[in-house]
Amino acid sequence: MTHHVPEGLPGELKHYIGGELVDSVSGKTFDVLDPVSNTPYGTAAAGRAEDVDRAVAAARQAFTGGPWPRMPPRARARVLNKIADAVEAQDKRLAELETFDTGLPITQALGQAQRAAENFRFFADLVVAQADDTYQVPGRQVNYVHRKPVGVAGLITPWNTPFMLESWKLAPALASGCTVVLKPAEFTPLSAGLWAGIFADAGLPDGVFNLVNGFGEEAGDALVKHPAVPLISFTGETTTGQTIYRNCAAHLKGMSMELGGKSPAIVFADADLDAALDSTLFGVFSLNGERCTAGSRILVERPVYDEFCARYAARAADIVVGDPHDPATEVGALVHPEHYEKVMRYVEIGKSEGRLLAGGGRPAGLDTGNYVAPTVFADVPPTARIFQEEIFGPVVALTPFDTEAEALALANDVKYGLAAYLWTSNLERAHTFAQTVEAGMVWLNSHNVRDLRTPFGGVKASGLGHEGGYRSLDFYTHQQAIHVSLGPVHTARFGTARKGQS
Repeated sequence: MTHHVPEGLPGELKHYIGGELVDSVSGKTFDVLDPVSNTPYGTAAAGRAEDVDRAVAAARQAFTGGPWPRMPPRARARVLNKIADAVEAQDKRLAELETFDTGLPITQALGQAQRAAENFRFFADLVVAQADDTYQVPGRQVNYVHRKPVGVAGLITPWNTPFMLESWKLAPALASGCTVVLKPAEFTPLSAGLWAGIFADAGLPDGVFNLVNGFGEEAGDALVKHPAVPLISFTGETTTGQTIYRNCAAHLKGMSMELGGKSPAIVFADADLDAALDSTLFGVFSLNGERCTAGSRILVERPVYDEFCARYAARAADIVVGDPHDPATEVGALVHPEHYEKVMRYVEIGKSEGRLLAGGGRPAGLDTGNYVAPTVFADVPPTARIFQEEIFGPVVALTPFDTEAEALALANDVKYGLAAYLWTSNLERAHTFAQTVEAGMVWLNSHNVRDLRTPFGGVKASGLGHEGGYRSLDFYTHQQAIHVSLGPVHTARFGTARKGQS
């Protein structure tokens, strides 16, 4: 198989601090691999506490002394729209780099670039249109809410759709007037390096955006623990989220966390099976299965279970696995050899926990690279590890149910609660079930299509807080209550009772 390598790849990826590309203070770097050849294509600066200190100092200076937090919303929105224009103008280049670095199929990477541009447009509109509350006590008082940016925001992003998820945090943070330090995932730092040029060309003042590459245990840890960073927004794995939660406690930091998932797709016998098949196949095998909202547990009502399993497995076996840069590819290469080994361990575990219907190993003819054939297990009991644990790859568990109550119990019988997908033509059941399933987001007769105005977040082990729309602006701003008197204020006059006594 040919291996596409984009032209003009940077040999080294530096930090971006105070408007300058810089090396680590220590001079240390780490190799970055592409997931098709699993060989290094370059190095990235390995950030540590001293590099984070420099980035936070630059961000703090830009916040306290720079123009960005004090600009009118419309002025910030103009910059955000220029950023969106630039992202759209180079979407093909972005997608090419993202596909090379992550192994995502090129057609799906292109969609991520377009979504990233829309995030900046959306928050540009929102910050201009935003209104805050005013309360009047006629003739006596006016109370109003003054919204102001919190300060330096620490943004820690994952490797599955890096550029898009960076935009998801950067856009509302910048729209709110915060300055930021971004720590991108060490597996996929390539596209993050594009932000520096995009932001500078759009007129973002130096120091407003800073980037520190490095490992989570070093650069990420230092950012979370830094006393001058009052906010941490993190997307990633639940165990890491728990560590960040503990480390934020010392400074009582604001946290927004979007963590893991093991989301159920519940298919009732009265569902449109063709549509349910299309959606549940896409829901777990798009983005190589490396998505937090993947419908990786499919619960199917008994009367249609055998038919659904047979048709699902046949479709899964025909999914095109191959070169991520080929537009015909539906599943590409997993992001990194470490992650590939983790997914393959779960595939082997699954062979003793369920009935293998498709996949189960490396696809024929793909002897190198992190390729896993789309893998389907049926008859998976709720006690199985592949039912309970997040795999984050192209692996799905199918489980039958007999009653609506059993379906709900199975859906809720994991520690996660990010998304749920429900397929039924019974309107009453759809709403009742949706409202009782333990998930932050539910899609009825649909896969993951989300309006940016709606809240995104999970319950249980899937996260803390919500992003999306005004909820994102709420996170990056303080809402300060200011009370103004309009006339004489009656106050009890302490200390006057003895006046006039002998």
